[in-house]
Amino acid sequence: MSKTIIYQVLPRLYTNTRGANKKNGTITENGCGKLNEINDAALDNLARLGVSHVWYTGIVRHASTTSYKYISHPANANVVKGKAGSPYAIADYYDVTPDLAEDVDHRMDEWKALVERTHRHGMKVLIDFVPNHVARGYFSDVKPDTQFGANDDTSTPFSPQNNFYYIPGQDFVSPVSNLDTPYVESPAKASGNDAFTARPSVFDWYETVKLNYGCDYAPGGTHHFSPRPDTWNKMRDILTYWIQTGVDGFRVDMTHMVPVEFWRWVTAQITARYPKIIFVGEIYETERYADYISSGFNILYDKVNFYDIVRSVMTDRMPASCITDIWRRTGNVGPHMLYFLENHDEQRLASDEVVGNPFKARPAYVLALTMGRGATMLYAGQEIGEPGMDEEGYSSRNGRTSIFDYWCVPSFRRNVSGFKFDGSSLLPKEKELFAWYAKVNNLVQQYETLATGEFYDLMWINQHIWVDSANVYAFLRYAQGERFLVVVNFAATSRRQCFRIPDDAWRLMGSTWNECITPSDMLGNALYIGRDAINNIKERGLEVEIPANDALILKF
Repeated sequence: MSKTIIYQVLPRLYTNTRGANKKNGTITENGCGKLNEINDAALDNLARLGVSHVWYTGIVRHASTTSYKYISHPANANVVKGKAGSPYAIADYYDVTPDLAEDVDHRMDEWKALVERTHRHGMKVLIDFVPNHVARGYFSDVKPDTQFGANDDTSTPFSPQNNFYYIPGQDFVSPVSNLDTPYVESPAKASGNDAFTARPSVFDWYETVKLNYGCDYAPGGTHHFSPRPDTWNKMRDILTYWIQTGVDGFRVDMTHMVPVEFWRWVTAQITARYPKIIFVGEIYETERYADYISSGFNILYDKVNFYDIVRSVMTDRMPASCITDIWRRTGNVGPHMLYFLENHDEQRLASDEVVGNPFKARPAYVLALTMGRGATMLYAGQEIGEPGMDEEGYSSRNGRTSIFDYWCVPSFRRNVSGFKFDGSSLLPKEKELFAWYAKVNNLVQQYETLATGEFYDLMWINQHIWVDSANVYAFLRYAQGERFLVVVNFAATSRRQCFRIPDDAWRLMGSTWNECITPSDMLGNALYIGRDAINNIKERGLEVEIPANDALILKF
């Protein structure tokens, strides 16, 4: 495939059709999706969508209020968020989440079978790697000789060979410790969001414990990387374990909260043995992008540039001309950026909090696919307009699909449709939106130029003179004789615009204005091109009409 298109899916929700959708409901009341239910039909559906990688979220066992006989250290409800728990509060790095198994005793076999099925359908597999923190009460039943903190010196806040950070002489106090069974932790450990206190707030990651990579966070603290901290070795072994189950890479949670020095070491260790493994980093500090790319990451989130700017354009808080800032700010690391409009942390496009009507996001998604050389990500349900406006329990009615609760998402239920995944039960608008996403994804997979070709921003010569730069953005992609003009329109009405393509652009594309032929729109829109458009392209520009909340991809 030409383009890395990652599809994030939370199996707990994806195939759950059996739930009563009771607020704060248990797994018995609300049900849970299973790995075996992501069947050949489901994977055919994703392959038709043009997906190259599937990121399965919540695979590694995390803390939950649901009990299983084989778990010797069940989670305490005072340190679990929601009934189902957060997929990022890892309770055993070596185990599969039992909620996802039809046969709990064979949960790892079911996981490996899903990996094999995904590969058979031509897609690669990513899972989460959560290196910064673990659940409170972490204990590995699968590998009991690998426990974190077993040999820690708990009398000191920091030791380079400790796995955790401590608050000596103080007991941990949960902000939700009004439940029946108290949670006991003495001395208290620091929370995952660098809250070095025995009394974290309800807004902290109080359900997690910060891992120690040899960094002293005390004022004037120093780094201690030699001899190698014990945590480093443990994490390398965890990565190796999951690679041996067949995964192709990792989406690394909160990458920037773990020192670059560790990543430089561990990615070299891993890729020396498994050179095709990829690392996708969640990072929000743009000034550190280059450091993490040089330390072995293949792809990095670009939330602060791409997501934040494009969301502001969609919601009329910024003009479309500001999109130019996205590529300017990332510079040489641009080919490593991951562009997205939804994930489990962000509000749904179709929610009341963003654009409401998911068709209004079409120009933004065309940008996400065609503007950069990096990867693009879709969140399960985005392609059918899931609004995320349920009130599941721990998660409020906030435009996000809960990662903390057991739930049956209505649009997912329609998509599953007897586990046929054929779209037969989708609403007409959901079918239409799916078809559009499939069309644009597969177009970019078909034409490598749209995925990896050179980029030329046309706004510098067109804005304020020819183009409605508050709503319209245009650029070229070109390589090896192929030339595309991409124009997106964020306005709720169509825009008839005239685009000048300067001589410099023609030179870079290896052609001249009088060599081009009448373009066609690759998205299939009825295309208006102004009279004598080609004859006048040098002096006046190419005049086209872009539909409302849509895009044109013109191939010359």
